[in-house]
Amino acid sequence: MNPVVASIIDTPLFTGMSGLELNAVSAFLEPRRYAKGDVIIRRGDPGTEMFIVRTGRVASLAVDRDGNDRQLYEFGPGRFFGEMSIIENEPRSATCIAVEPTELLVLEGLDFFRLVWEYPMIGSRMLSSMAHVMAGWLDEASGFLHDLVRWGETARKRAVTDELSGLFNRRFIEEASRSRFSRNSAEPPVCSALMLDLDRFHALNERYGTKAGDTIISAAGSVFSKLVRDGDVAARLAGDEFAFFMPDAGPEEALAAAERIRAETESLFFDLQPTSGAELNRVVLSASIGVASSPGDATDPDALFAAADKALFKAKESGRNRVARFAT
Repeated sequence: MNPVVASIIDTPLFTGMSGLELNAVSAFLEPRRYAKGDVIIRRGDPGTEMFIVRTGRVASLAVDRDGNDRQLYEFGPGRFFGEMSIIENEPRSATCIAVEPTELLVLEGLDFFRLVWEYPMIGSRMLSSMAHVMAGWLDEASGFLHDLVRWGETARKRAVTDELSGLFNRRFIEEASRSRFSRNSAEPPVCSALMLDLDRFHALNERYGTKAGDTIISAAGSVFSKLVRDGDVAARLAGDEFAFFMPDAGPEEALAAAERIRAETESLFFDLQPTSGAELNRVVLSASIGVASSPGDATDPDALFAAADKALFKAKESGRNRVARFAT
């Protein structure tokens, strides 16, 4: 038996073909070898050939949301790829790389159409087999694409949120405030910033341990997330330091929001053990908050948060568990 025919007789692409038909097809197939890691086709290249895996394995790579290659398919012996670029006359949609030493049978695009034209029955069977096999691949791809979208969303969320508190992170609140100021190039926008520290958190962390400290941060973050308006940004900066950005909020509205946050924080309590086996101690939480507003206190986002931080220092110096407004 023709060795090429022997290698394609069980290939789904040629299901149902007679020996004569397989011999006719084999005359158009060119064997080609690739070493492990060789690029067979690149995304964006013209699609002038299709490939059948004779031996080895080929990986097809797609691009995720971060611009990194992630494996979409893996083609083993008998599977084929590259046919859609030929049929649709479009550039390659994926990059394909040899996962191990691989031998392919290559069918030129012009020869594919010659087969379809000169041997209508062969062409009809090949196209029917392509449609059947591709339907199965689409089912596989849908699972990958679902995972890819979910992975992308998770990655995006991780990039802008603080895992422990569930709030946004420093990077996000800084970008949000800069974006708000950049939209008002003529004059500074009306907006406010709050800076918050949990009172004596470091002492609690040292006495009751980091696990208790994490519990406190998580509980505080949960409360803070429910106290902000739609469009406001609540973020954990680091440790027990939190910040809030309130677009379109003037000084009075910001002070009222800060007082609500302070009061809700004061309602939190925890039963903690200083050491294993010791009696539980009830710990009541409190917070000090500094408030600053634009355009009265600052005319750019960095200066706004710096002013709120100065007001926070004033609240702590005045006895903690209170709200202080920035004053020049």
